[in-house]
Amino acid sequence: MKTIKTALLLTALTLLLIFGGEAIKGPMGMTIGLVIAIVMNGVSYFFSDKIALASSHAQPVTREQAPRLYAVMERLAGKSSLPIPKLYVSPQPAPNAFATGRNPHHASVCVTAGLMQIMDDEELEGVIAHELSHVRNYDILTSSIAATLAGAVTWLAEMGRWGLIFGGYGGGNNDDREGGGITALLMLFLAPIAALLLQLGISRQREYQADASGANMVGHPYGLIKALEKLEAYNKQIPMQISPSASSLCIVAPRLGRNFFASLFSTHPPLDNRIEILKKMQITR
Repeated sequence: MKTIKTALLLTALTLLLIFGGEAIKGPMGMTIGLVIAIVMNGVSYFFSDKIALASSHAQPVTREQAPRLYAVMERLAGKSSLPIPKLYVSPQPAPNAFATGRNPHHASVCVTAGLMQIMDDEELEGVIAHELSHVRNYDILTSSIAATLAGAVTWLAEMGRWGLIFGGYGGGNNDDREGGGITALLMLFLAPIAALLLQLGISRQREYQADASGANMVGHPYGLIKALEKLEAYNKQIPMQISPSASSLCIVAPRLGRNFFASLFSTHPPLDNRIEILKKMQITR
């Protein structure tokens, strides 16, 4: 069901680009915006792992340095028939973890020192299973596609606003300036907001999916539930130093706000919702 919702959100984002682009800048503008977004997000896709790891000050660790982490990772990767990702530890005290990399053969998983200190083996297993699920489900690729489409829509709207400043409506059909102009004006302001909300919706669905896939990978949701409960408590107290773009990769959003608008524009669903869904899971073998 979560996969279907993600597909529907990606379809809606694509349609927004097609029809919004036509209204704002016409077919040529839509094509240029898409090409620019693909180039920008292509760079991010291939180098996102280096950016995220560098921003969190993560360092690679050996089996001798982190035997417990390696033991859990090797067991779950073997169980899921996945290559073992490169393992990193960030020295930060805020407990968190993230996976990055463009596919299972170019994946990295990073945990913070704070997470390793507070998690028992069952909780650590739940966290690692969640991150491996992101790798197995190609969530970095899905997020990159969503970012590409949303970036193209935002670029078109920005160009349309500049067109208004210099005397044009930005519509693609000069023979229908009245209807196209009104549509273009609405799209200039509404399309970027809609694109952002759709992109956030995709990110949240991938978190729900990783929770479910991780629980199935382990065979029960209890370790992940306890881990999320701990992360919620500690996350309120200890800030994490990481770039905003990389923070969306974390298992819980660093510095997550508690007001309505912060939750509305968060890349992660509310932890209470995630925990409640996991408690209701029924895993059959």
